Amino acid sequence: MSSVSLNPTLARIDLYPVKSFDGTAVPQAEILPGGSLKCDRSFALFDSQGHFINGKRNARIHQLRALFAEDCTRLTLWIDGSDEKTTFDLTQHWDELESWLSGYFQQPVTLQENRQMGFPDDTNSSGPTIVSTATLEAVAAWYPDLDVAEVRRRFRTNLEIDGVPAFWEDQLFGEEGQTVAFQIGEVAFWGINPCQRCIVPTRDTWTGASTAQFQKMFNQQRLATLPEWVNRSRFNHFYRLAVNTRLPATEVGKVLKLSDPLRLIQ
Repeated sequence: MSSVSLNPTLARIDLYPVKSFDGTAVPQAEILPGGSLKCDRSFALFDSQGHFINGKRNARIHQLRALFAEDCTRLTLWIDGSDEKTTFDLTQHWDELESWLSGYFQQPVTLQENRQMGFPDDTNSSGPTIVSTATLEAVAAWYPDLDVAEVRRRFRTNLEIDGVPAFWEDQLFGEEGQTVAFQIGEVAFWGINPCQRCIVPTRDTWTGASTAQFQKMFNQQRLATLPEWVNRSRFNHFYRLAVNTRLPATEVGKVLKLSDPLRLIQ
């Protein structure tokens, strides 16, 4: 595909320190040994059977509000609509936090931490997910009741690229089994595939209520707006948005920063 981009630039970095909780926008992010971003999905909640307690399994998680310290060492939690907030130190024993969460979910909850890779949805493509700002704006325009901020919260992508048209990022993956090499600032990436979405984007991020016909509308509009140059073989269905990535081991410890340029490596 021959693509002419204007000025692809890293415009936003979003981390989700506790899997399925609210995210936090940061000015920079370090690459971990597992290829993910430091502080992204570093923690996850588990039930007594060892299953994730997340947005896919429990819609009540959408009604929790979370605020993180910049270094991800503290978490403030409250229930949406309540003024009662509690702050927890994530560097200490988690007994109080687990007790609070167990009370909220009405079942035993344990917290686990993975400092090497976090808890990504796709452990084979554990790098940050990438989307363009224009893509989020295009998706928001498909739904009369959604704005860009809500679409951003629903799709929970890590890296947002500005200075390009909608769906420009669809060039960052190739045929099955192939990777697309690119670089953001000093960090090298391999683009893997268009990200398959789950039930979570169909729900209001504040209430957990489902948006009627969300997935049907998405499929129809994604097909209608799919760039003609895109690799259609990677779309067995059209409920896909953003790009999954992997990072070479050489990138561990490097730092992504806002305003870093993105360039394809031929």
